[in-house]
Amino acid sequence: MPATDNFYRQKSLTSDPATNAVLITPSDSTDLVTVTRAVYVGTTGNMKVTMQDSGTVLFTGIPAGTTLPIRVSRIWSTTTTASTIIALS
Repeated sequence: MPATDNFYRQKSLTSDPATNAVLITPSDSTDLVTVTRAVYVGTTGNMKVTMQDSGTVLFTGIPAGTTLPIRVSRIWSTTTTASTIIALS
């Protein structure tokens, strides 16, 4: 029997918890299917992303186990050294 969702009638806000998680393979040529609500970084490193509205930025020295509350459309393979990256939406 499927779990009951008591919040299914509520409008989803960007500050709400994520309802979807996808393991990401960084790419210099392919955008994500969905803009993220946040990004989880499982292994320490740097991560180059394209932000939803403001262009490309390099986050450096991200500690393992960090969830960044950022909305991104791409995670680049060039200069990204972090791994086990999960897009949350």
